[in-house]
Amino acid sequence: MSLSLAQLRAHIFLVILDRFSGSAERRQEALAEYFLVTMPNVPEDAAKRLAELIPDLMPDLYSKWIGEFADRLFETVPDEQLQHLCDGTVENNAALGLVFLMFMESDRMEKQTEDDLREYARKHSGADDMGDLVAEYLRGKVAALRADVGGAKVQ
Repeated sequence: MSLSLAQLRAHIFLVILDRFSGSAERRQEALAEYFLVTMPNVPEDAAKRLAELIPDLMPDLYSKWIGEFADRLFETVPDEQLQHLCDGTVENNAALGLVFLMFMESDRMEKQTEDDLREYARKHSGADDMGDLVAEYLRGKVAALRADVGGAKVQ
């Protein structure tokens, strides 16, 4: 039996949410995997330590990004393939997670997440430049961590 559009969306949402924010440990594991893929010169222990520094984001941001991901899947992937991808198997749930990471790495989403995080910081700080301060803080943490583990700067 085929899943409805609403059922597909719910499955995608729950799989991605569980994978990336279901618990602090799972979220940190997913972030470390992301860092290892996107920054290949960073040692595994440094990626894990960096993941521990990243604060948990508000569920509204996760919901927004997962919703945009699902919308893009529905626009580009045929229904038959979506049905297969959302069959609930461990392999296909992992594939959804990987496709989500690739989606988040796209130029459009990198810009979108930066804008969303800047807006989030403004709303919660009352200062327009808070997003820049948060970004600079995280850059400093990454640089300190890199120096601590003796890694070279990733170009």
